[in-house]
Amino acid sequence: MKKIMMTLAAVAVAATMNAQSYVGGSFGFTSVSHDGDNVTAFKVMPEIGTTLTDDLAVGITFGYAQSGKGNNKVKAWGVNPYLRYTFAKFDKVNVFVDGTVGYKSTDDKKVDYKTNEFEVGLKPGVAVNLTDEVSFVAHFGLLGYNYSKPDFDGAKATNTFGVNLDSNVSFGLYFNF
Repeated sequence: MKKIMMTLAAVAVAATMNAQSYVGGSFGFTSVSHDGDNVTAFKVMPEIGTTLTDDLAVGITFGYAQSGKGNNKVKAWGVNPYLRYTFAKFDKVNVFVDGTVGYKSTDDKKVDYKTNEFEVGLKPGVAVNLTDEVSFVAHFGLLGYNYSKPDFDGAKATNTFGVNLDSNVSFGLYFNF
């Protein structure tokens, strides 16, 4: 048993010796004025990860979003761990896909209930390495499954499966170290 544990420890140390870590994420802010009524919205989605090999990385995105005001306020938070596979490299551009499992909770004051949402799927993306330390990253769409259910008695769940490459678009910066 001792030999197995020492071997596993040696493998873990060897795998992480050349690992490169990154932090970053995305954020958004909007302000809409309609007929004298102003509504603001923002979201913050920090991300942290580490490369395991030249083609594999593991990371997690978490975040918070809020829109509206007063009794029309909607707040959401979520967490989304992923395993990233980079399948194409072109000089400074990397094309990847994230295998994700995520959870999001939304509190909507307009309807006075929360919604729990789970998703599993593949999210394609592209990273442009601006320098050795800074990368511009874009994610778009989802190929996968989503389960959503409001949190009140008698609520019905919504199950969605499909490919949607024109939604869930996000842009962000990563700092590699």
